[in-house]
Amino acid sequence: MSKPEQKNNLRFYWHFIKGAIQGEEHDYTKISLKKAVIVLAIPMMLELFMESIFAVVDIFFVNKLGVHAVSVVGLTESVITIVYSVGIGLSAAATALVARRIGEKNEKEASEVAAQAISVGLVVSLLLGIPAAYYAADILRWMGAEPDAIALGTQYTRLMFGGNVVIILLFLINGIFRGAGNAAIAMKSLWLGNIFNIILDPLFIFGIAFFPELGLNGAAVATIIGRSIAVLYQCYFLAKSSGKLQLAWSYFKPVKAKLVNIIKIASPATFQFIIASASWIFLAAMVAQYGSAASAGYQTAIRLVIFFILPAWGMSNAVATLVGQNLGADLPDRAEESVKITTKYNVIFMAAVSLIFLFFAQYLVGFFIPSNETEQIMHASRALRIISAGYVFYGIGMVLNQAFNGAGDTVTPTWVYFFGFWVFQIPLALVLHKYTTLGVNGVFIAVPVAETLMAVAIYILFRKGKWKEVKV
Repeated sequence: MSKPEQKNNLRFYWHFIKGAIQGEEHDYTKISLKKAVIVLAIPMMLELFMESIFAVVDIFFVNKLGVHAVSVVGLTESVITIVYSVGIGLSAAATALVARRIGEKNEKEASEVAAQAISVGLVVSLLLGIPAAYYAADILRWMGAEPDAIALGTQYTRLMFGGNVVIILLFLINGIFRGAGNAAIAMKSLWLGNIFNIILDPLFIFGIAFFPELGLNGAAVATIIGRSIAVLYQCYFLAKSSGKLQLAWSYFKPVKAKLVNIIKIASPATFQFIIASASWIFLAAMVAQYGSAASAGYQTAIRLVIFFILPAWGMSNAVATLVGQNLGADLPDRAEESVKITTKYNVIFMAAVSLIFLFFAQYLVGFFIPSNETEQIMHASRALRIISAGYVFYGIGMVLNQAFNGAGDTVTPTWVYFFGFWVFQIPLALVLHKYTTLGVNGVFIAVPVAETLMAVAIYILFRKGKWKEVKV
C-alpha cells in the first residue's frame, strides 16, 4: 500500500471514529455490519472504560485509608451489585424493547416504552434503597466484615444504598439511548459523572482546600454527586425532544400492557445479574475468612479485572442494539452475523488483556497497594493471574449473553447463570478452599473454571437459533 493510500485510510478511520464519538445517527439495519459494530462499540467501550477508570482511581484513594476501608468498599460493592443488577436488568429490557421498536421504525412507541421504563426504575429504587440503608451495619456483619471495618464503614454503606436511585437511572437511561442506537450520549453521560467522581474523590476523602474531610464517607459522597450530575445530563437530552426518542409527560402515565412487557423482560434479566452478583458476594465472603489482607488484596484484584472487563462489556452491548434492531426489521441472519463479528473482536481484546495480567500482575497491583503491604500484594497478584486465565471465555460469554438479551430472551442466559454460578461455581469454590490445601486460591480458581463452562453452554444454545423467534 502506498503512502497516499495509507493516509487516506487513516483519514477515513479517524473520520469514522470521530463520527461515532460525536453521535452520528445511522440506520443499523442497513449499514455495513463491521461499520455498525465499530460505530456502536467505540462509544460503548469508552463509556465503560471511564467507569472502569473510576473503579481503579477510587480504590487507589481508599487504599490510603487502610485495609479496613478497602475491605468495607469491596464488601459494600459486592452487595450493592444487587442494585446494579436491577439497573442492568431494567436497562436490558429497555434496550431490547426500544431497539425492536426502532427497528420496526415505530419511534413513538419506542419513546413511550422509554418513559414507562423510567417510571418502573424510580419505584424499584425506593423499594431497594430504604431497607438496605437502614440495615447497613447488619449487611457488613453478614458479609463477614471485622468489627473495626463495620465501625468504620456503616455510614459509607448507608450512603451508597441511600443514593441507589442515581445508579439505577444511570444504567436504565443509558440502556434506552443504546437501544435507540445513540451510544454517544450514553458514553458522554457516564464520562461526565465519573470525571466528577474522580475529581471529588480526593477532595472529600482528604478534605482538600475548603472541602470537609469525610474520610471513607467522602468516597460515597463523591460517587453520589458524580452520578447525579450524569443523570441530570441524560434527562436534559431526553427533554430536548430531538432525535429518535421524543419523550412527553403523557408517556409517563402508567400503561398496563407496556409495564407488564417491561417487567416480563426485566425480571429474568435482573435475576440473571443478581445470580451473578450474589455469587460474587459469596466468593467475597469466603475470601474475607482469610483476614482483611486477603480481602483487600482480592478487592484490589477485582477492581483491576473490572477495569478491563467493562470495555469488553461495552463492546458486547453493541450486539444487544444490533440484534434488537435487526430482528425488529425482520433480518435475523443479519442479527446473527453481527454477533459473530463482535465475538471475534472481543476474543482478540480479552486474549491481549489476559497476557498483560499474566506477566505484569505484581506490577499492576503494586501501583495501588503500598509496598509494605506484602501479604495484600501477594493475594492480589495471585488472584489477578488466576481469574484472568479465563478471559477469552469471558469475552465469548459476554457477547452471546447480550445477543439473547437484545433479542428479548432474558430467560435463557438467566438459567445458564443459575447453573454456572450456583450449581457449579459456589460449590466448587467451597470445596477447593475448605477441603483442599489450596486455601483462598481455591476460591480464585473456581472463577475461570465456571466462566469457561458457561461460555460453552451459552454457545450451544445460541447455535440452536431459537432466540431469533422471540417476539417482544
